[in-house]
Amino acid sequence: MDKKSLRKHMIRKRAELSENDIKCKSQIISNTLFNLREYKKSNFIFSFISFKDEVNTHGIIKESIHIGKRIGVPITISETKKMEVSELMDFDKELTLGFYNILTPKDEFIRIVSPELVDLVLVPGVAFDRRGYRVGYGGGYYDRFLSKIDNVIKIGLCFEMQMIQEAPIDSYDIPVDFILNEKELIQCVR
Repeated sequence: MDKKSLRKHMIRKRAELSENDIKCKSQIISNTLFNLREYKKSNFIFSFISFKDEVNTHGIIKESIHIGKRIGVPITISETKKMEVSELMDFDKELTLGFYNILTPKDEFIRIVSPELVDLVLVPGVAFDRRGYRVGYGGGYYDRFLSKIDNVIKIGLCFEMQMIQEAPIDSYDIPVDFILNEKELIQCVR
């Protein structure tokens, strides 16, 4: 299956999850993440802000800020297909609905910081394989962003039903180091 068909199929399949399923599975994923050595050692986490039926990252972001970690969230520049890191200090006060109804920092709270500060990235995806390759939403934002930062741990967050045998890959695709779902933590081997 090509990326486009796979994306469509998986988005439709994920949409069948109940609200309660998403909540419970997301909580298991969050609790596992908080106990990971890689999370505990991190100082600056770059996280997607979940929307709709993705693994919910709102609690992860709030808890991380609460325990004193620095958090960066994406600012996307659609003209250049580039993604910037904006530091978030208060989840409840600093965000507003942006493109595609995804929460994004309000203009007055955009604090662009160097991606070099980031030591852990939580990566979204529509589907993942055990090698760490993913099918995203098709914009290429994460692959472009990840190609510019070295020595950063990348953890893909997904539900177990989003795992696939083998993701179709292109030369520019950047794999994640770990995949965390509600059933297991996968250390990706290529």
